[in-house]
Amino acid sequence: MPTPQGATPHPRVKLAVVGGGSTYTPELVDGFARLRDVLPLAELVLVDPAADRLELVGGLARRIFAKQGHPGRISWTSDLDAGVDGADAVLLQLRIGGQAARQQDETWPLECGCVGQETTGAGGLAKALRTVPVVLDIAERVRRRNPGAWIVDFTNPVGIVTRALLAHGHRAVGLCNVAIGFQRKFAALLGVSPGEVELEHIGLNHLTWERAVRVGGEDVLPRLLAEHGDTLAGHLRMPRPLLDRLGVVPSYYLRYYYQHDAVVRELRGTPSRAAEVAAIERQLLEMYGDPVLDEKPELLSRRGGAFYSEAAVALTSSLLRDVGGTQVVNTLNRGTLPFLPDDAVIEVPATVDSTGATPLPVRPLEPLYAGLVAHVTAYEHLALEAALWGRDGRNADRSGGRDAVFSALLAHPLIGQTDHADRLTDELLAHNREHLTWA
Repeated sequence: MPTPQGATPHPRVKLAVVGGGSTYTPELVDGFARLRDVLPLAELVLVDPAADRLELVGGLARRIFAKQGHPGRISWTSDLDAGVDGADAVLLQLRIGGQAARQQDETWPLECGCVGQETTGAGGLAKALRTVPVVLDIAERVRRRNPGAWIVDFTNPVGIVTRALLAHGHRAVGLCNVAIGFQRKFAALLGVSPGEVELEHIGLNHLTWERAVRVGGEDVLPRLLAEHGDTLAGHLRMPRPLLDRLGVVPSYYLRYYYQHDAVVRELRGTPSRAAEVAAIERQLLEMYGDPVLDEKPELLSRRGGAFYSEAAVALTSSLLRDVGGTQVVNTLNRGTLPFLPDDAVIEVPATVDSTGATPLPVRPLEPLYAGLVAHVTAYEHLALEAALWGRDGRNADRSGGRDAVFSALLAHPLIGQTDHADRLTDELLAHNREHLTWA
């Protein structure tokens, strides 16, 4: 893509990916290779403590660049400080505890009759407690090496992790692929290019609704629902009549709220997503080790994260090249939704440039959605309090930490009962003790 008129071309940049040994990484690398005119990379460094995975993923990454004629240099290291040194931006895609921890997050909440999921409910809180301290430590090391570097967070739960980063003064923006996935889905159904589709996407990370879908300035959402409602309902695994009554398209994650009990029954009767992903990852890593493979395999599409690379390239380019594009990101509320505190992190379209992300003005949010957004925002505030327990000079005693976890669970709309919150607190601590310094 040529440099927009009036914009100053940015020098070729260095980018570091922390969690670069992830099986997601070839999706990201493929995007960097295809979209090199949008984000001209001179160097890409993959950082991960798992040296064996880095060798496999890094080797494939180099072959992808070579096949597509990308001149950038790819390297990898387990030394975080060396990897982020001189980086213009650092992408975070971490999974503390790996798929084994995810398997636990998706299992023990079900024993209490609650959804078992890695970003929502009790499992999501467990992931936040494991992740936030590690991310903040990484961000501090990035700041010491490169005070001006941007941090792009793709690590779940994105809203809570991004809020932690921003609360500690880091130059950070959160990114999720839900919005770009809807944009691509709607464009295909409507027979138009993705760039023609503008979303009125609003809410919190993994708690969003598409209130309008504009093509050429016209809201085509009513037509989209009328003509393709069955397809969308099947994609979301929600009843078609619900979409018709709401008149909006909820994100897939609203299933856990709108159909909680049915989802619990479903999850109890099927293998966990963690087990499925772990099996896919084993196959992918074996494929990545094939020296002939020089493109992302089709199997990677079953891993999740569709269009992650396009979203990451667009966001990073806007931050570093100061072109001022509009993208759906996770950033500070700052009065955008007046019923939320300014330091809440929301997921909305925003103008993104070298100063960061500025949310665009939004229409007032209907009570049906605003109530749930306010409820989950309160939970996220308490979740962050629990994740920071024992840090920043806070009292690190176990009873206080347990109380913080209990409060967050009691506040979550998918839990909200004292017996459930008590039992889930004990289960969470038992399964995550090695990750909690105070437990």
